Amino acid sequence: MRIGLTVPTPGDNPDLATLLTAMERADALGLHAVWMPNVTSRGCDAATALALGGARTKRVELGTFVVPTFTRHPVVLAQQALTAQAATGGRFVLGIGLSHRVSMEGQFGFDFSRPIRHMREYLTCLAMLFSGQNVDFAGEEFRIRSFTLTPPPGVTPPPILVAALGPQMLRLAGRLSAGTAIWVGGPRYVADAAKTIGAAAREARRPAPRVLASVPVCLTDRAPAVREAAAGFFARYGQLPSYRAILDKEGVGGAEEVALIGDESAVRAGLAAFAEAGATDFAAAVFTPPGEDAARTLAFLATAARDARA
Repeated sequence: MRIGLTVPTPGDNPDLATLLTAMERADALGLHAVWMPNVTSRGCDAATALALGGARTKRVELGTFVVPTFTRHPVVLAQQALTAQAATGGRFVLGIGLSHRVSMEGQFGFDFSRPIRHMREYLTCLAMLFSGQNVDFAGEEFRIRSFTLTPPPGVTPPPILVAALGPQMLRLAGRLSAGTAIWVGGPRYVADAAKTIGAAAREARRPAPRVLASVPVCLTDRAPAVREAAAGFFARYGQLPSYRAILDKEGVGGAEEVALIGDESAVRAGLAAFAEAGATDFAAAVFTPPGEDAARTLAFLATAARDARA
C-alpha cells in the first residue's frame, strides 16, 4: 500500500508558500503521494497549487482529493488537469467528487437531485475530452458541441479517481474511472467498497482500480485525550449524510473511531488493516492537537513508505 499525505493538515488554511513547502517536505521524506482537497471555503485551488508543486518536487505523486464537479464544467477541468499533468511531469492524479447537497445546492444553487447521472455524464465527457477527439455530447446535465481539446505535446491524460461513497457510485467509478477516494471510511467499509468497485472494473474489462483511503492520523502516547479532541474536531462529518452512511456501515459513531491514533504499534496495525482491506493507497490527514508533535507522525509515515517500497 502506497503511503501519502494530505495537505494542508486538518483545520489549517496556509498560504501558498507554506503549501508548496509541505509538498517539498513530503517529497524529501520519501512519501508516495501528496493529496490536496479543493475545499470551497479555502482560498487555494488544489489543481493549481499542485501544478506549482510539480516544479518544487521530484518524485512524489500529486493528486486532488477532491475537486467538486458541480462548480467546474468538464471542459474547464479537463484543460486544468492536462495543464497540471504537464507541470508535474506526469505525476498528477485528478480526484473528483460530488461534494454535498448542503453546499452544492444550498450554497451555490445547483440541482443535486440526480447525482449518479451527473457523475456518469461528467466522466463520459472527461474521457471524450482526454481522447483528443472532436466531442459532440448532448446529455441531460452537460452539452458540448464540436469541441476538440488537444493535450500539450507529450502529455498523457491523468488517472481519475472518484469519491464514491455508495454502491451505485462505486460501480460507476469502476466502469468509468481509475479508482475511488474514500475519506473517513474504516477498514470494514473499505473492504466492501474495494469488492464493489473491483467487480465493476472487471465487468468493464478495466484494470484493477486504485482504492485510496484517508483518515486522521496522530502518533501519540496520549491516545485517549487525542481521540477525544478528534471527536470534537471531526464531528461535522457525522452530520453529513454521505459520511454518516459510511460511518454507520463501519459500525462507529464518529470519525475519531476510524482515525489511526496511538503509538507506533497501534498506527502500524491500523495501516496493515487498511492494506488487508484492499486499499492500494493511503492518505494520512495528520491531526496534531495541542501537546502533540506533527514531526513524530511524519517521521513514522516516512518509515512506513520506505517499508512499503521494500
